[in-house]
Amino acid sequence: AVVSTQSTGGKKWLKDLMAIKTTFVKEYISKASAIILVFKVPYYDDENGVRHNNWYYEASVSISVGILLCALNNVGICTVTSTPMNCGPALRRLLGRPDHEKLAYLLPIGYPAETATVPDFKRKPIDKICTFIE
Repeated sequence: AVVSTQSTGGKKWLKDLMAIKTTFVKEYISKASAIILVFKVPYYDDENGVRHNNWYYEASVSISVGILLCALNNVGICTVTSTPMNCGPALRRLLGRPDHEKLAYLLPIGYPAETATVPDFKRKPIDKICTFIE
């Protein structure tokens, strides 16, 4: 299925994406050795049907994925965090997951191809992203 980018972010978004040469073709997903899907779960029902909130689940999921990314990198496995548009509900249904679970991250993993390239993004200076108070 082709997803139209015309309605998602407008002209500025499309212009920004041109710098990384992205299209609807995602070979990093289709050629990956494996794909890890990480769902966020805001609550769960226990065996008695009592609902319990998972407090701070957004932060917990993000921190856990960060640790996973470091571990994968440490053993030479590459990935890219991805949340392809509009596929979360379909993947959730395909896997038989409950409606309240939401796809947070899609992580295609594997060893890099010999021809793999990475965009040469320039990092922002530290003083543009941090404030130090003495």
